[in-house]
Amino acid sequence: MKNHFNQAIVFSFVILIIAGFSGSKFYKGEMLKRSGNNSVLSLSQEKKLESEPDINSVVNSSNQFAFDLYSNLKGIEGNIFFSPYSLSTAMAMTYEGARGQTAEEIRQVFHYPEDIEILRREYAETINQINKKDKKYELRTANALWAQKSYPFSPEYFKTVEKYYGGKVTNVDFVRDTENSRLTINKWVEEQTRNRIKDLIPQGVITSLTRLVLTNAIYFKGFWQIPFEKRFTREDNFYLTPEQKVKVQMMPLWDVRLNYLEDKNFQMLELFYADGEISIILLLPRSDLSSVEDLLAANKIDELKTRMFRTKIDVYLPRFKFETKYLMGGEQGILGGMGMPTAFSERLANFSGMTSKPDFYNITQVVHQAFIEVNEQGTEAAAATGGGILGGVITVEGEPNPVFRADHPFIFFIQENRTGAILFLGRVMDPTR
Repeated sequence: MKNHFNQAIVFSFVILIIAGFSGSKFYKGEMLKRSGNNSVLSLSQEKKLESEPDINSVVNSSNQFAFDLYSNLKGIEGNIFFSPYSLSTAMAMTYEGARGQTAEEIRQVFHYPEDIEILRREYAETINQINKKDKKYELRTANALWAQKSYPFSPEYFKTVEKYYGGKVTNVDFVRDTENSRLTINKWVEEQTRNRIKDLIPQGVITSLTRLVLTNAIYFKGFWQIPFEKRFTREDNFYLTPEQKVKVQMMPLWDVRLNYLEDKNFQMLELFYADGEISIILLLPRSDLSSVEDLLAANKIDELKTRMFRTKIDVYLPRFKFETKYLMGGEQGILGGMGMPTAFSERLANFSGMTSKPDFYNITQVVHQAFIEVNEQGTEAAAATGGGILGGVITVEGEPNPVFRADHPFIFFIQENRTGAILFLGRVMDPTR
């Protein structure tokens, strides 16, 4: 009999669309002072990380942005899911071409280090770590740029993006062949997601004024370290509210040793995938979801993780699968509202690091799409999840195990443990949607 495995399938895309305008333009603000373009790391050559990668600045930046963005999204209804890594990486490539106030606002929203060489070196090392070979799980990321052919982009800009971010440039013709350009980009998206995301960019989003599209993709598929056996999965209740419930397929694990933390307000659990390099951490409130949302800050999460302890526990986790899509552009949009409106302003945006041509101006849209599926399909699996709190009680032999029953809304994030990077962050309000 063929074996199948519990798995999480996750992928995410970010599309940034930058348009031009035929006419004069005046840039406000001084150029950011940046250090030279000395070679730090070539992505064309595989780099073996013999010691722990020195990428603290980029990881801390991306993780802090993760919690900032969640704070801005938490007021929406339903499930939430996004990749802070994907968004931060795509915007870092854009930041390379920004100048003046535009660049400073992007830097502050994404918490990038002031030294551009640190940003470049650490992103290169992070990408190499994610795309390393010989893993027991699938985790990969890819960057691509789609540029209007014959447009006078700065060769130095494209060289920098390829060298430090692995972003290959493809020439397309947005002006005369807009539709085929859109289809070309969508085809690349399909290939990166094994045909799971089709027609990501709808008609009308790319126009004849589009000059550059930047894309980032990240894909993860992992098998649980401790399997949920499908034969034990049962239909159970998931409480959307104390009064409203839906039926879900609940996956149990009994009497397993996992990293755990609890207090009177919440429980925190960590499940590992494959060889333990990737894990998923679950934050389950005792009652009100706000009790765990208030913990979503980089320093608080790091502190809670240090307090986690390994103990025997019984776990009940629902299967869930959902997809999200966010349009994040506009001066009053999600990113603009977080503090970087100038990048979306037709009058004030300054991307002169990409080209000196005066008809090249603002980001017209940022599209972020993400998908996750957590399920079990057989007798083996890989897992990731963790928990923590201000204090915990270690189970004593002979006493009942603590029970982690995720039968009401919870928050989770998937983390690359060697670097500490939060790759994905989500909220499950309804596992059936």
